[in-house]
Amino acid sequence: MTKRIAKIGEIGIGSGQPLAVIAGPCVIESREHTMRMADSIAKVCRKLQIPLVFKSSFDKANRTSVSSFRGPGIEKACEIFAEIRREMDILVTTDIHLPEQAPAVAPVVDCIQIPAFLCRQTDLVVAAAETGRCVNVKKGQFMSPEEMVHAVRKVASTNNENVLLTERGTFFGYNRLVNDMTAIPRMKQYAPVVFDATHSCQHPGAGSAQSSGSRHFVQPLALAAIAAGADALFVEVHDDPDTAKSDPATQYPLEELEDLLTRCMQLHEAMG
Repeated sequence: MTKRIAKIGEIGIGSGQPLAVIAGPCVIESREHTMRMADSIAKVCRKLQIPLVFKSSFDKANRTSVSSFRGPGIEKACEIFAEIRREMDILVTTDIHLPEQAPAVAPVVDCIQIPAFLCRQTDLVVAAAETGRCVNVKKGQFMSPEEMVHAVRKVASTNNENVLLTERGTFFGYNRLVNDMTAIPRMKQYAPVVFDATHSCQHPGAGSAQSSGSRHFVQPLALAAIAAGADALFVEVHDDPDTAKSDPATQYPLEELEDLLTRCMQLHEAMG
């Protein structure tokens, strides 16, 4: 039904492949900041020889407050993504919220991400798949692992079987996410699985006007996910998380990224 190895550019993600990382700031705050973050994260990954896909959002449509910063919009973001790919030779992914955004971003990204709350939106998933790009579908907090087979089938219906599934936590009571690590091997029967270590630490809506979270759990959750069989790691990274314009409580400090990825890579290699 689908490949057990997904391709983003020349990067293979899945069975027998090296650990890959999808990383970057939650939202594009400015061209200068985004370019600086892409360069800094790429230097860490090159040092560790970890395949990198840079991620940032052009529009944070699902915000707690109507006054929250959302991003620069799709046109400005596409210029920045194109520059990162062209000038830095870095693979790029971003998320979309509307079907018409898929063909707009496809020329400047290597993978299109479907947000967790939108993983059941057939037109959105199909539009992303029709671009021919790899499609990374985040599992909704309201979805069982087995239900995600339908997202994979929607991608495959376009003759595009290049698909990833991402585990990012499920709701547990109010304002709390918890991870069921059995979701990773359960979803791997359908597609390679990415683990979103930063969103998994969120306390959605628990802040006064933004999501709260517990950043100190990123590393133990990432290691647990790799032990459970995750093929890649998703980490939102910022050089000054506490001042980030989106998700400041869970973005991972740039200065600690090398240590996190080193530990994760060592465990992934030990797991074979």
